[in-house]
Amino acid sequence: MALREWCRKRGIPVMGVANVSRWDKPLFTPWVPEPFHPRSIYPQAESVIVIGLPVHLPVLETTPSIYYHELYQTLNRILDERTYQIAEWLNQAGHPSIFVPRDGYGNLEVLLKNPIAFFSHRHAAYLSGLGTFGLNNMILTPGYGPRIRFGSVFTSAVLPPDPIIEDDLCIRCMRCVEMCPSNALPGEAYPEGITEKGACTQYSAGLFRRSISPCGICIKVCPVGADRAASDRNDPDIYRKGHAPSELARAWDHVRAYGGS
Repeated sequence: MALREWCRKRGIPVMGVANVSRWDKPLFTPWVPEPFHPRSIYPQAESVIVIGLPVHLPVLETTPSIYYHELYQTLNRILDERTYQIAEWLNQAGHPSIFVPRDGYGNLEVLLKNPIAFFSHRHAAYLSGLGTFGLNNMILTPGYGPRIRFGSVFTSAVLPPDPIIEDDLCIRCMRCVEMCPSNALPGEAYPEGITEKGACTQYSAGLFRRSISPCGICIKVCPVGADRAASDRNDPDIYRKGHAPSELARAWDHVRAYGGS
């Protein structure tokens, strides 16, 4: 597919496609409400393209820090740029298309009052075959576990959809539940075990005021993903207090000591 080659040349390692009819057939309960479906937002939509950019694990390990804060902001900016570029490329080819911004809310204070965005990139990633939901309510992917950020494009082009992953990637190790600093994860499989958004957002808002948001603990400690071996991080228990090798603990402490209040 020309689109996959377009993505590859621009450093986008993950891409999937879902046809919009997948939103019409609930795969679990509760399901995405109809106002949040692609065609409710863009009636011309026939397909949804989802791209993913990895969160580099060695940077994430410093969280909460200005380092991870800047990486998070950088990924959001690139995702918005790339999804806009994909939409415009399709527009010029005669297929009306629009990008969906990475974060569909103003800021964390707004999110505290209305804890939901107008479109779920997580569900789009799931329906485009990129991964499955974990206990941390995030999408787990084979290559990066939950350490990946997604962006979406709605297009009128009818594209061949990717198969939905059927095998559950979450291994129920409970690390994300046990190590969540805001106790926001109930420990049950999604969608029964939905994150306590108020607790998670309150904690993130506190970090934001110190310029070191977001939290990221639940994606840092997850053992799923080939990126762990690639970064020589095969033992996720190094994130438990007192378990990190001294050279890593020293590096993380150094980064955390600067750039935030």
